Amino acid sequence: MAGIVKLLVSDMIMSFMWVWSSVLIKLFVHRFLGFHQHDVTGEMFRYSVSIVNMFLFAYLGKVTNGGAYNPLTVLSSAVSGSFIKFLVTLGARIPLQVFGSIMGVRLILHTFPGIGRGPQLTVSLHQGALTEGLLTFTIVMLSHGLSSKIPGSFYTKTWISSVSKLALHTLGSDLTGGAMNPASVMGWAYARGEHITKEHLLVYWIAPIQATLLAAWVFRYLVRPSKQEKEKKTN
Repeated sequence: MAGIVKLLVSDMIMSFMWVWSSVLIKLFVHRFLGFHQHDVTGEMFRYSVSIVNMFLFAYLGKVTNGGAYNPLTVLSSAVSGSFIKFLVTLGARIPLQVFGSIMGVRLILHTFPGIGRGPQLTVSLHQGALTEGLLTFTIVMLSHGLSSKIPGSFYTKTWISSVSKLALHTLGSDLTGGAMNPASVMGWAYARGEHITKEHLLVYWIAPIQATLLAAWVFRYLVRPSKQEKEKKTN
């Protein structure tokens, strides 16, 4: 029980920290260092800092034994776990991640009024849902591969995952924001009073969740153990 409570608290705190980290990175690069938004050098530096930031959160996830800031991360692992784990994920972990993100955004806007509006949908509803779905499907498939099939150290796998997330985020940034994280988007949408709109629910919740479930099932089908492996397990 204590382990579950620790995990829930870790989820909430990490979600709070994640929304803050993205804002602090932009403030550091553009306001403190003075790089313009479309400056190539500034963007490269921001990407580098973002990768370091993802390494930090990957390390926090490791030391907290599974703490996460993204509902899709915990959902993809819960699908292949026990029913109790699935219920805890849906009933406690994801709500606390959303709560942490909302509180983080509220504090951000209180500390830095007018700092931003979070991810924005700039294409049609169906194009946005397809974009977030494809991005999510890709990163979930990669995450499953890194966690089970691809050999390598923690740092190697984190590097591959971080660069991949950054690349996918960049691809979708002009269309949907390339969020691939319903909790952080919910924080900004709640602050704008847009968290129950059809656009928000379909693009940033329903499409990514469907893509996550599909990726988990496809990966499970593609990497089904062979007859020889099944025989070894039974013997």
